[in-house]
Amino acid sequence: MQFEVERKFWVNDFSVVVAALTDLGSNIDDGVEQVDQYFAHPSRDFVQTDEVFRLRNVGDANFVTYKGARIDSTTKTRHELELPLGNGAQTLADFESLLTLLGFTPIMTVRKFRRKGICEWEGTNIEVCLDEIDQLGTFVELEATTDARGLDDAKERLASLAERLELTRAERRSYLELLQHQLSPPTMGTRDSV
Repeated sequence: MQFEVERKFWVNDFSVVVAALTDLGSNIDDGVEQVDQYFAHPSRDFVQTDEVFRLRNVGDANFVTYKGARIDSTTKTRHELELPLGNGAQTLADFESLLTLLGFTPIMTVRKFRRKGICEWEGTNIEVCLDEIDQLGTFVELEATTDARGLDDAKERLASLAERLELTRAERRSYLELLQHQLSPPTMGTRDSV
């Protein structure tokens, strides 16, 4: 079983992170808009079970994603399964209709502009995402994928890369949770340039 290990940080801008990544030999792409439609399950409460079910649109590509409950208290480590759907707006609309007919309820759409890069860090490729979330703010996400045996190593690598990138304002909640609650960023450990 594959797990996604993720750490997310509030940032005021991306300049310090981009400069540090450049020093490490990483490149960040030009970015794409991602539109995520989240759904409520017809017979169980995903808020209570800490699960996520969404449809993602990136350009012409569409994906369906399930994320299981978080399994630790410092990162967003969870089982993730993402499958491609057919391309195009009609395919996405048809799949949304299918979910509605099965009793799933759309609860919120999250729009973001995401720039990505890969940073080789301590022998592992870490995905770095620079996210601008509509109505919320700017974030950096560090992500690694591993099996159960590699969970502790992945968490340690993400923590050390975050320190190297001077990321201090950690956020464990999802963008969906943040938008639903419109909470403010943490104030401790802030840096104006990060």
